[in-house]
Amino acid sequence: MKLKCFVVAVCYSVCVMAGKYSREVNEQKPGGDGLTVEFRIGKLNQVWEKAKRMPLSPVRQAELHSDLKIQEKDELQWKKLKAEGLDETGEKEAQLRRNFNVILAKYGMDGKRDTRSVENNSLKDHDAKEGDIFDDPRLDKLWNKAKSSGKFSNEELSSLKKEFQHHRDKIHEYNILIDAVSRTEEIHKNVISPLEGDAKEPELHKKHTDLKQKMRDLNHGFERLRKLSHEGFTEDSEFREPRVIELWEAAKRANLSEDELDSLKEELHHFETKVEKHSHYQEQLELSHQKLQHVEALGDKEHIRKTQEKYNTLAEKTREIGYKMKKHMQDLSSKISGQGLNHNEL
Repeated sequence: MKLKCFVVAVCYSVCVMAGKYSREVNEQKPGGDGLTVEFRIGKLNQVWEKAKRMPLSPVRQAELHSDLKIQEKDELQWKKLKAEGLDETGEKEAQLRRNFNVILAKYGMDGKRDTRSVENNSLKDHDAKEGDIFDDPRLDKLWNKAKSSGKFSNEELSSLKKEFQHHRDKIHEYNILIDAVSRTEEIHKNVISPLEGDAKEPELHKKHTDLKQKMRDLNHGFERLRKLSHEGFTEDSEFREPRVIELWEAAKRANLSEDELDSLKEELHHFETKVEKHSHYQEQLELSHQKLQHVEALGDKEHIRKTQEKYNTLAEKTREIGYKMKKHMQDLSSKISGQGLNHNEL
């Protein structure tokens, strides 16, 4: 009897420890030294720790932190859905895995040398010319034409350049997403049976439909840039920030009533203020980093300590504002598309 009780107790202890271990791997707790970890999900914490050892610029690092926070929110939300049996097909889980792969690739952390240049249907081996700054022949041609047209003031050229840069980044991230989807499909082909493959067909169709929609959005974005480059800005332009303009253009193409559009326009004005605040903090963070490097070169320990503290505070504030801005953008994108709280992969 004693032996039987002992065996039961051992088995129970092993099960408890196994469950505890699996939870602790994925839901991080404060470390042994009392320091709290950055993320509640283990793999995200590992990515963040690795990123801090990489030569990422302060702004780029802050952007990664915001993306990881969004990923964390989505993954924790998905865990609740799964516990309630609301992801029976596994599509949301697959989407989260895809989003995570996109983040890794976006910041050069997927172990691959990034050869995904910004591409389109134009010849990729075009000769680089002075003034080519967007790694894309169509964008460079438009930009150089706009810059030499005399239609834009310095302030308008600065705004236009931001739109070009945003479009370039969108193309780059779209290429990363295609790569991530292709790799996921290749893995599925190698591991699933023919019957499972038939069951997955609707999911694959949805992924490709989403990709086509994103490509249509890119085409709309390019057409806007082409129109701007030829005609210049109009006095009644609603917004200044590229991300806000993109959302507004998408909203006008969506099936929204006049009242819904008016309400959304007001919300987008608030969002634009948030985007501008985030951009300001990014600029200040970059300047603070340059000052810190200068102070470190001088070698005054007390001065270094104070400057480091100011830099750390600014970096934390930039990450916080970046997360709120991206979360707000995610909510607005979902509202416009009517697809619920899906992760905004681009």
